[in-house]
Amino acid sequence: MSRTLFTVGPVYVAPDTLDSMNKPMITHRCKEYKELHGDIVEKIKKTLDTDMEVFLVAGSATAFLEGAIRNGIREKSLGITNGSFGNRSIEIAELNGKTVDKVQVEWGKAMKPEHIEGKVGKDTEMVHWVSNESSTGVFSDSVALANAVREQNPDALMMVDAVTAAYAMDIKVKDMDVDAVVFGTQKALALPPGLAVMLCSERLLEKAKTVPNRGFYTDLLKIKKQNDTNYALTTPPVSLMYGLDYQLDKMLKEGMSARYARHQKMADMVRDWAAKRMDGMFPEEGYQSNSLAVINRAAGFDFDDFHSKLKARGYEISNGYGDIKEKTFRIGHMGDTTPEMIGQLLSVMDDILEE
Repeated sequence: MSRTLFTVGPVYVAPDTLDSMNKPMITHRCKEYKELHGDIVEKIKKTLDTDMEVFLVAGSATAFLEGAIRNGIREKSLGITNGSFGNRSIEIAELNGKTVDKVQVEWGKAMKPEHIEGKVGKDTEMVHWVSNESSTGVFSDSVALANAVREQNPDALMMVDAVTAAYAMDIKVKDMDVDAVVFGTQKALALPPGLAVMLCSERLLEKAKTVPNRGFYTDLLKIKKQNDTNYALTTPPVSLMYGLDYQLDKMLKEGMSARYARHQKMADMVRDWAAKRMDGMFPEEGYQSNSLAVINRAAGFDFDDFHSKLKARGYEISNGYGDIKEKTFRIGHMGDTTPEMIGQLLSVMDDILEE
């Protein structure tokens, strides 16, 4: 049975977007591919208002999180975390042999400059964090964090996981002025999974020249060499790129400010519902995500039973995640999802609760 996804990802993909990928296959070394690749790069720069390099690689965003770490850190980094996915970036660095100083912020709370005061040392090569933590629904102020890093060590690189933030909220790429911003297609870009995107700074590329053991698949210097001629380093998912090109055109037509306002409206609708029907939102006030809601379960609420009834009616949401899995659940409201669709979902959820 088909279900409409209101999950944290992969998310709902609109029929017209699916149709846009139904084109004859081309090779990734032909003129038509170069035009497609180049158009995507320019449209990403325009929609996110950035002059950074735009790199594409087949895979999940985790590929580029690992790539940024392998290219940007010789020995030591600082990882800030307030949830499962901040922990993942720390784990990636450690598994690649890096020493990571850790700043653990309470789950449900935003990461703030005071949390890293005095923590960015002269030997800190990179600071990494998640802008929108999808295990907790917390959207931290990455501009403030980046400024706090620069005040302590202007030479430290910065990597931001924007997987569930990019294209749902204005992440202010120019104001952040960080060295790597990473996301993928299966979240607010509203596409199937399979393509990772990195916004990359010149500083990170220069640092990569001094770092050994960068690997092959996400060696940023190899990727840039190919990217300069609108080619991919390795075979890309061409059909998915057709879809990405189509989605970026849709966003330009909608307008980014209108897109962010639509996400705000959907978030407000779910927050109001959570306050009335559950025990409110898990994240602290003022730092709640506009792409997903992490909701405190009401007393006696059986998520598995509720979700099975919801799926039987053609809707799917997400369970809690990580340390708070048993006391929360999540609703994704990003991409091509509309307030009307959220209204329908909440109405069905009300019906099930009243039964």
